[in-house]
Amino acid sequence: MRITMIGSGYVGLVSGACFADFGHDVCCVDKDQGKIDLLLQGVMPIFEPGLEELVARNVAAGRLRFTTDLPEGVRDAEAVFIAVGTPSRRGDGHADLSYVYAAAEEIGRSLTGFTVIVDKSTVPVGTGDEVERIIREANPEADFAVTSNPEFLREGAAIDDFKRPDRIVIGSDDPRALAVLRQVYRPLYLNKSPIVEMSRRAAELTKYAGNAFLATKITFINEIADLCEKVGADVQDVARGIGLDKRIGDKFLHAGPGYGGSCFPKDTLALLKTADDFEAPQRIVETVAAVNDHRKRAMGRKVIAAMGGDVRGKTVAVLGLTFKPNTDDMRDSPAIAVIQTLQDAGATVRAYDPEGMEQAKQVLDTVVYCEGAYQTMEGADALAIVTEWDAFRALDLRRVKSLLTEPVIVDLRNVYPRDMVEEAGFTYYAVGR
Repeated sequence: MRITMIGSGYVGLVSGACFADFGHDVCCVDKDQGKIDLLLQGVMPIFEPGLEELVARNVAAGRLRFTTDLPEGVRDAEAVFIAVGTPSRRGDGHADLSYVYAAAEEIGRSLTGFTVIVDKSTVPVGTGDEVERIIREANPEADFAVTSNPEFLREGAAIDDFKRPDRIVIGSDDPRALAVLRQVYRPLYLNKSPIVEMSRRAAELTKYAGNAFLATKITFINEIADLCEKVGADVQDVARGIGLDKRIGDKFLHAGPGYGGSCFPKDTLALLKTADDFEAPQRIVETVAAVNDHRKRAMGRKVIAAMGGDVRGKTVAVLGLTFKPNTDDMRDSPAIAVIQTLQDAGATVRAYDPEGMEQAKQVLDTVVYCEGAYQTMEGADALAIVTEWDAFRALDLRRVKSLLTEPVIVDLRNVYPRDMVEEAGFTYYAVGR
């Protein structure tokens, strides 16, 4: 099928490349000429494992192309996916839908023949209604249907998530639109991925509800971790004990410094704003968001306490800057608040991340950035592990000890067994253990 993806950021590029890999004819559109120029040269604007090879393969096969010309991209397309950003709006926290609405208006002026318009971006309930109105106003004679098809991609595992999804949610009551999207996703039939069809508004809400629930699981286990530290229990034992209950499941039960990234912080806030608009308060989600915000700086204070309570004039080596491994995404990363807390207390921070250094420099400009993990430790008074990259899982502890002025490790991701680190001569602090 002929598919157009409006927006060539994280969701649009991954989705477009995967659709092309299924055999569809895909055109990715973006207004950013610089981004399109990079893609035409085979340079990825984001880091995602396997994406560069996937894009190159499908460009070479003639199934994937890039352009800044939206009318050209939309012309003759059977399905047009809107995959532009919906960041939190300054001032009130609502999702900023200006990019979605601008795309809808231009799509409307470019339509020829029946076309399915698909909201792939994460959008509040009722956005599809407004997109439909905008398109109709731009082109009263257009034959189209607006649907919701939220994405459920995890950064660092997005390609596998797209090709082997838990489910595909399609929100529409238009039989023609449903038929088109069933064909779009037909290649996933072999993986037995269920297509869940529902109303457009239910699909829009499903994305927010899912992310809010996962954020709640993370926040829940983080608070249990705090209790474990007080009572002398190990949160990893507790997490395994409850995670084996099939009603709960073991995913998102890893205690740490709090959630971040492009989805959970933004989407929980947008859900709360929507709930306020419809006078249906979400008290649990309100608490989750507040607790998570507080936790990030609390983890910075945890490092300070591990160093004796006074870090003025001292140096902290920080490993990991991105909000999770296998991505270069710094949005709302816990490392930002941890580092700022240390700096506010007078510490110097030396840091290293395998992929997020350039992005980190845009938000943390007073950090000493190093070229490798061990370089961060040279002369530092403590080591803090903030993101659990694989490269940090098997450090040479003897070498680490020789580089640090004090043998102190604060492991905010519970990467190491306590007994192994303590036997190597370190004072070891973890989360909930």
